[in-house]
Amino acid sequence: MSKAHKKLEKNINLMSIWIVLAVSLAGLVELLPLVAQDQFIEPSEGIEPYPPLQLAGRDVYVREGCYVCHSQQVRPFRSETERYGPYSVAGESVYDRPFQWGSKRTGPDLHRVGGRYSDDWHRIHLINPRDVVPESNMPGYPWLMSNTVDGEEVANKMRWLQRVGDPYTDEQIAGASEAVQGKTEMEAVIAYLQGLGTTRTGR
Repeated sequence: MSKAHKKLEKNINLMSIWIVLAVSLAGLVELLPLVAQDQFIEPSEGIEPYPPLQLAGRDVYVREGCYVCHSQQVRPFRSETERYGPYSVAGESVYDRPFQWGSKRTGPDLHRVGGRYSDDWHRIHLINPRDVVPESNMPGYPWLMSNTVDGEEVANKMRWLQRVGDPYTDEQIAGASEAVQGKTEMEAVIAYLQGLGTTRTGR
């Protein structure tokens, strides 16, 4: 064993620095090719930024931790595509910050849930899941019925998303507050869920 190697193993600070450098380099090797390929940074056909109500619903979805139990990534396997629909592609998640792919499924994948159930079904399910799925262990979210969407917050979020590249127009941002006026968080989450996977080409 060389002197340099012995020194590295005995010095925890030096070892830590080299570990960080090695992991960082490995990460760059994996990520840089993805950044350079248009298929990973360009939206798929029909994919647009979320309209105000769906954007508000997505924020509630994230806030309530729905992503912990529900992934939004249909894998390219027959068992998945037969159950959930066409497999997911990177271009569908261009405007998702953060993306909701996930890896755990206590509940079903939701990437293609849009249009599968009525608004009333979603409402009942979110208030008390066992009313429609008796064996469900999902918690209820009845407070979403009384919480209202903050229009100014939605407009500000769209403004910031515009700055990082989402193609929102100034007119869309100006009309965001009015678009969600009087809407509950329940309506927003349902709008978000009903839009999931509905713009995928070939659906």
